[in-house]
Amino acid sequence: MTASRRILAGIGLDGWAVRLALFLPGLGLLPGTAVMATPVEDIRHQLQKGEYAAAVRQVEEAVRAAPDSEDLQVLQVRAFLEVGRYAEAKATLAAGLVQLPQSIRLRWIGREVALANGQPETAARMSDEIRQLVSSRAWAYRDPVNLVIFARVALLLGADPKDVLDKVLATAQKGDPALPDTYLAKGELAMEKHDFALAAQAYQEGLKQFSDDPDFHFGLARSYAEGDRTAMLAELEAALKINPRHVPSLLLLSDHHIASEDYDGAEKLLEEIKAVNPWRPEAWAYRAVIAHLRNQPETEKIYRQNALHSWPANPLVDWLIGKKLAEKYRFAEAEAYQRQALQFDPAYLPAKAELASDLLRLGQEGEGWQLAQEVHAKDDYDVEAYNLTTLHDTMAKYATLTTDDFIVRMTAHEADVYGPKVLELLGRAHARLTQKYGVELARPTYVEIFGDQKDFAVRTFGMPDIPGFLGVCFGRVVTANGPAANAAQPANWETVLWHEFCHSVTLQLTKNKMPRWLSEGISVYEESQADPSWGMHMNPRYREIIMKGELTPVANLSGAFLAPPTPEHLQFAYFESSLVVQFIVEHYGADHLRAILVDLGAGEEINRAIAAHTAPLSDIEKEFSVYAKNLAEQLAPGLEWDRPKAALLEPGAENDLAEWTRKHPDNYWALNLHARELMEAKKWSEAKELLLHFISLFPRQTGAESAYRQLAAVHRALGETVEERSVLTRMVAQDDDATDACLRLMELAQEAKDWPAVTQAAGRFLAVNPLVVPPYRYLARASMETGDTAAAIEADRTLLKLDPPNPADTHFQLAQLLHRTGDPGARRQVLEALEEAPRYREALALLLEINHPPAESAVPAGPAEEKKP
Repeated sequence: MTASRRILAGIGLDGWAVRLALFLPGLGLLPGTAVMATPVEDIRHQLQKGEYAAAVRQVEEAVRAAPDSEDLQVLQVRAFLEVGRYAEAKATLAAGLVQLPQSIRLRWIGREVALANGQPETAARMSDEIRQLVSSRAWAYRDPVNLVIFARVALLLGADPKDVLDKVLATAQKGDPALPDTYLAKGELAMEKHDFALAAQAYQEGLKQFSDDPDFHFGLARSYAEGDRTAMLAELEAALKINPRHVPSLLLLSDHHIASEDYDGAEKLLEEIKAVNPWRPEAWAYRAVIAHLRNQPETEKIYRQNALHSWPANPLVDWLIGKKLAEKYRFAEAEAYQRQALQFDPAYLPAKAELASDLLRLGQEGEGWQLAQEVHAKDDYDVEAYNLTTLHDTMAKYATLTTDDFIVRMTAHEADVYGPKVLELLGRAHARLTQKYGVELARPTYVEIFGDQKDFAVRTFGMPDIPGFLGVCFGRVVTANGPAANAAQPANWETVLWHEFCHSVTLQLTKNKMPRWLSEGISVYEESQADPSWGMHMNPRYREIIMKGELTPVANLSGAFLAPPTPEHLQFAYFESSLVVQFIVEHYGADHLRAILVDLGAGEEINRAIAAHTAPLSDIEKEFSVYAKNLAEQLAPGLEWDRPKAALLEPGAENDLAEWTRKHPDNYWALNLHARELMEAKKWSEAKELLLHFISLFPRQTGAESAYRQLAAVHRALGETVEERSVLTRMVAQDDDATDACLRLMELAQEAKDWPAVTQAAGRFLAVNPLVVPPYRYLARASMETGDTAAAIEADRTLLKLDPPNPADTHFQLAQLLHRTGDPGARRQVLEALEEAPRYREALALLLEINHPPAESAVPAGPAEEKKP
């Protein structure tokens, strides 16, 4: 095969692509179709600006004057499609094909016309006609505009996406770098394959030349939708500034409002779409979603019928409804919609992929994994499908731990090390939370703990590069990052699992019909109820947000999770949600909170459910605002909280800052600054006095900057180990992931022979990281010293699974413990010790003792016992 034939031979579409490939080498392209400055450019400009009525009028006049203009024929069809005049688009297309029977551009837009009119067979015929025309008359379609059409049809008919991207679209772009269609096609291809980074790159490249084209801003917004909602909203704003009636952008913005639970806002946008195109299927599908979420089944049915008005078997409609319901965790209802979409079109891959995800999240893994494999087999370039099938192979190697209530999957190593602790923690959470909320859960709850953050992200979101989540609950299925996945930023895995299992309780109680803020708020609240060091507590930054009047209204709280201005504001959304729950419980009682959840499960709307069991939402918001402000003011009321002006923090302003600090001795920021200065100067006694005063004013400090941490360092520098230990004990009691403090506490408590304190500190450490050696060493020693042989044996066994630096000592210690209990496994352990250290004298002595135990004392026979020979 010649080099020219090899270029597209990989597409393998009956030779027609190979014929076209003959014209690609050397860029022997025909020039792009000549366009008239008027009226073609005028009409395009009108469509870009959303002046659809004017565009329709002008293009009709222009086509009458120049019926053989392919540009005008395509624009006329496009104009009718934009405003939902599908029958007229069909008639216009037919007339255009009479004038231009060889046009593949008309046939490509004709696919869209056919589908809009409910004629999928005609759409397929259009694609086949394009294939035939290019196969027989390749020389006629060498210009960049037609190459883009060829690329799109090739993809539709199963061509290799990489070949299309690298060969066809690259050639079109080189032939005419100023053709917007090429960049749009590249972006659409990447979006279809869920390669959002590649899509963003294509749209950004196009925007450099076509910044006034709303399609590029919209495309870039789509590429950001899964990862950066703030950037998405900025691009949608740019698109709608150019064209306030840009339907794709209005649809994506409606989607965002639905995700934020702002259904009224979404409906306003959908009304704007209706004014442009009264029969846009996606708009009616979104209305159906809102009706479903509002428990309006009859209205939902009407809206779905409207969505199917032009094409009664359009699989996109049910796919979209189901997709949005799944995003609301309504997986059972979403499953039904995806199955209906597949009844309309069994080959519709988006529905099959969504159904696979829904089933996996419902715990129906057999069919879920099978469908994911089918999607990957049909489209091996789809990133999400590839990720899922790869993950399936990884999870096949996971260990499975079971109880009556749970099936837990973990990496074999992690299951071996701390799997029993996971089951114990989940068992406690199950007993406490199901009783508290009065719910009987479906059995079992599936819990999957991942040793790699990317595996967690793929299982949870379908994509590997979505950081920032510790765990997610879908109802009966919980996914979580394990300690190994959180190694860079350690988190308390116990509180993570408690939090996520609480979601399982409340989601099942409400049948997954609860707003995000309430779900997250209850889970964070229940963390702090289980352990005072867990959960989220008022801190200086949260105080500042509240005192600035930046509370999000309760009705809008779910939206605060989607596009926060900073990561700090996202954390505050969790905290504020938990405060609302705390407010309800304190003012109305836990039984009223549960009653709200029961009403939600019965289909009641959240505002009405709250009003029925507490007060109208408007009253709740006013009372809660006062409540939150009071709590903020109660945080260290003896401190001043005004920040120093930014100028004081600039280089060269040290003297002014020092003066400001002296004038504000009880200012939070001044105390922090002064303490750091004293410590840097190693003025330990002065720092100690200052920090003790600081803590007396603000006793509940946590985090890396807390005064407890600084004071412990000062005590250590002064050699005051008793005081250091006291400070660290207070610190870890309110900071659930301070492993460095726990480690130092173990050291100090062991020196003081305070074995219960050693055990407690080791337990706190292991709740964050159970995969390292030191805490087990301390725990084994403390258990031996307190006579808890079983705990010491368990600690030593676990220690050996972590490849300790001196395994001979651990084997010997374990052998001693086992021998003490009469366990025959002692011999194996002492042999293991000797294998590591053959001259280990104590081990040799123990082996002799095991092999030759002292003879048992003879017991004389009783007088009535008869001796036998």
